Amino acid sequence: MTSFGAEIIEEHGYNPTFKIQGQICHRIGSLQPIEDAQHKFLQIYFMGNMEEQLDRRQGINTATKRAILQDLQQMLQEHHALVRLFKTALERMPSDDYKVVIRADKRPAGTHERTFNAPTIDEVAILIVGENLETHDIVLTRRNTGQLQRIYETHRSYDALQYPPMFWQGDDGYNFNIKMINPLNGEETTKKVSSMNYYAYRLMIRENSDNYLLRFRRLLQQYCVDMYVKIETERLTFIRLNQAKLRSEEYIHLRDAISTEGDSENVGRLAILPATYIGSPRHLNEYAQDAMTYVRHYGRPDLFITFTCNPKWIEIIQLLLPGQTSSDRHDITARVYRQKIRSLMNYIVKQHVFGNTRCWMYSIEWQKRGLPHAHILIWLVERIRPDQIDDIICAEIPAPETDPDLHDLVVTNMIHGPCGTINRQSPCMVDGKCSKRYPRKLTAETITGNDGYPLYLRRSPDDNGRTITTKVKGNDFVVDHSWIVPYSPLLSKTFKAHCNVEYCNSVKSIKYICKYVTKGIDKAMNM
Repeated sequence: MTSFGAEIIEEHGYNPTFKIQGQICHRIGSLQPIEDAQHKFLQIYFMGNMEEQLDRRQGINTATKRAILQDLQQMLQEHHALVRLFKTALERMPSDDYKVVIRADKRPAGTHERTFNAPTIDEVAILIVGENLETHDIVLTRRNTGQLQRIYETHRSYDALQYPPMFWQGDDGYNFNIKMINPLNGEETTKKVSSMNYYAYRLMIRENSDNYLLRFRRLLQQYCVDMYVKIETERLTFIRLNQAKLRSEEYIHLRDAISTEGDSENVGRLAILPATYIGSPRHLNEYAQDAMTYVRHYGRPDLFITFTCNPKWIEIIQLLLPGQTSSDRHDITARVYRQKIRSLMNYIVKQHVFGNTRCWMYSIEWQKRGLPHAHILIWLVERIRPDQIDDIICAEIPAPETDPDLHDLVVTNMIHGPCGTINRQSPCMVDGKCSKRYPRKLTAETITGNDGYPLYLRRSPDDNGRTITTKVKGNDFVVDHSWIVPYSPLLSKTFKAHCNVEYCNSVKSIKYICKYVTKGIDKAMNM
């Protein structure tokens, strides 16, 4: 019913994740189009008959199936409270000088504020132009010159207007007037529910209960992104309105800006983001400084490990609903990966698989294909000697006869690309070259150079090196050891995932690793 305004990011090729950049806004227009204009968005609900509405919707999106559109349209016409209210209000409007107003904080008389009721006719008013209105109310005219009105994210109808299939009864969404309930006695408290708590409640998986919101696949992703922006907006609004509590006037950078400009009016009204706000410059700078402290005190790290989520983990597959894939449920992927990364760190630090650990840190990011990915630094009490590298790190295809499980894991998760001339569309290709420097050089022994990139043992086919044949762009391609990503056999077999392990041997390797650290450290620990 409303338009979704945001810069949607579409990566080249497969896009399993819905991504946006910048601010989100929902806008709504008039109930009827101007003369000689086509109906769109909410206006389609008020066209002549059902068949005309179906024709118009299919004209906008030819990929839709008419039977499904007809069922959805019939359901919304019969059950969506806002659609029925708009129709009733439109019939009662005597001329274009009147407006339909949906109150932002109106609730039916005799009900509790915490009750998520569908809107009633008492909550929609018809007012003549010129009467005073609240800033956050939704005001609709019968017909205007194409001007759109912004729907505020704290309006109770924000969710129902943008996602009618998900809220097919027009239920109220989040607003400022929802009170928290004391779980001990079931009574209301004076504390109000935050948007984070509200949407965490709506998306929670519960036993013996079917949360239908989790069945909407791609639309669920858009809904989660939309509501997360709402949560972040609420946090930023709180910070902006509570600058006095943050003692922002004590920040020296503000005084420097005023003195530099020479005129305080040119500085504007600044809102200082505290270091506790995740993702702010001060937050990232604080963690980057902590990371540099580790390097300054303990020197270079010994191991650099990247650990990527495996969407085929049995823990993920078991939680998916029938017909779903892991890309439909990023909430499950994130929760399972969080447990896996904690298990991985306990395995390394507490079970000493690489030796006693002095300290460690890691940073988590989401890859373009929608999987969480951790960059881990490990400092060991006893340094790894060059002659011990082959016992920890391997860059070859294991023998399928002696270790079939590890062979399958490496073939599935640890082959880079292939890229280059055979696949120029690979994501790693930059200016016609592989940004990850594959294929690597084949060597008969491990060589630790001084540039931060050791040459691991990669035997050629002439030196009894193994090969496999894979399909690339429909053609057979022979993969040898030059395409294998260095891995730890122990970690790969234990966690059944992409687990790249690199040996750090120079100052340049620290510079290479620190670019990940500056994105923000999720966890760091000094043993």
